[in-house]
Amino acid sequence: MPLSAKTFDVRTGNAQHMFHPMIDPKVVRQVPPLIIERGDGVHVFDIDGKRYLDTVASLWNVNVGHNRPEITEAITAQLGKIAYYSTFQNTSNPPAIELSQRLAAMFAPEKMTKVLFSSGGSDAVETALKIARQYWKLEGQSERVKFISLKQGYHGVHFGGASINGNPAFRTAYEPLMPGCFQIESPDLYRNPWGETDPERLAARCADELERTIQYQGAHTIAAFIAEPVQGAGGVIVPPATYWPLMRKVLDKHGVLLISDEIVTGFGRIGAMCGARAWGVAPDIMAMAKGINSGYVPLGATLFNERVAQAFDKPDVPAALMHGYTYSGHALACAAANANLAIVEAEDLPARALDVGGYLLDRLEELRRYAQVGDVRGKGLMVAVELVRDRTTKAPLTPPHAFIGALVKGAREEGAIIRVQGNRLILSPPLVFSHADVDETLRILHAAFSAAQSFD
Repeated sequence: MPLSAKTFDVRTGNAQHMFHPMIDPKVVRQVPPLIIERGDGVHVFDIDGKRYLDTVASLWNVNVGHNRPEITEAITAQLGKIAYYSTFQNTSNPPAIELSQRLAAMFAPEKMTKVLFSSGGSDAVETALKIARQYWKLEGQSERVKFISLKQGYHGVHFGGASINGNPAFRTAYEPLMPGCFQIESPDLYRNPWGETDPERLAARCADELERTIQYQGAHTIAAFIAEPVQGAGGVIVPPATYWPLMRKVLDKHGVLLISDEIVTGFGRIGAMCGARAWGVAPDIMAMAKGINSGYVPLGATLFNERVAQAFDKPDVPAALMHGYTYSGHALACAAANANLAIVEAEDLPARALDVGGYLLDRLEELRRYAQVGDVRGKGLMVAVELVRDRTTKAPLTPPHAFIGALVKGAREEGAIIRVQGNRLILSPPLVFSHADVDETLRILHAAFSAAQSFD
């Protein structure tokens, strides 16, 4: 018998037939998910009407806030024309064309000239990897097929992205993965194998390791180095100021492409329109999603600079892009993106992220009063609190420790959704967050940390 709106109850159906990402299904059955029904600005509401401060912007991505009328109106207007038509058959649509021009202008400082649209971040990374390999074939250097990435790096869930991911948690269940992928150390001042605490020396060590890895593998075999400007799921690892310029210098020496995974950092989260720009470094390829349209309709984009784009323009050299997705250049997604990015620029959300993020980072220092807090770090509105069992040994406090469950539960009871990834409490609120929202976040965190002390 088919379900109808009158007979179907979401509470009964919750956790019955739906697999949820990044969690054991048995856990979901034991603790049914919180059902979010609507949103408004920096808040969301469950089906009972309880309001929660969204301190994670859903999943790093609702940058302009929930239920913005400008985006809703743009989507509705496009629905009144056409929702979707493929871009495969040498066809296009006005919102996709407008967005391509907008992105080229927005990232002109990085000399980005071409974009290939997709359906999300994992797609955007996969596109970057494939086109990097094709670029070298077009350049007559077909041996350049290997990729170097960072330990603790996260690049999505496709086989290519999983292969370059630097955290075994995202790899083990799906191995064997793609060959030719190698990881080097992250620029983590709090945890690194050298015990290095000086930022400039750490940056130099990391650049030296990149140099040695390229030399060992053979520069003629390396297609690209890929990394996040600030590592996200790996724990909000903010590199030293000299790190990216040094890494770019090594890559240029050996002719290796730089792919910047801007899925999280793109469009203002760390205080610059793209993460690489924050350090004055221009990548060859950028993978973008999340903040491109604040999650209103799934969308990803991979941008290419002049160096890469020119390889496809060589006369008498076949260069068909045998890659793309059914929803590449989806009209609704692109319409949402155009409205979203207009807000980002009009309200100067990168500058706001720097201002409010600085205030948030200062306030989070208060949490060091709790024995479980080992480190507080971040850039813009991308911050983390590292949880430890012991501050001296830095032994991580990880699930299924009861303290973490109590912390998350306590925050929800007080009216906020927070995220703990491994042993890191990660905060990545909408870029429209205010100082008052930060104050409310700290009130809730103090209450949650205090309540969780009995579970330590």
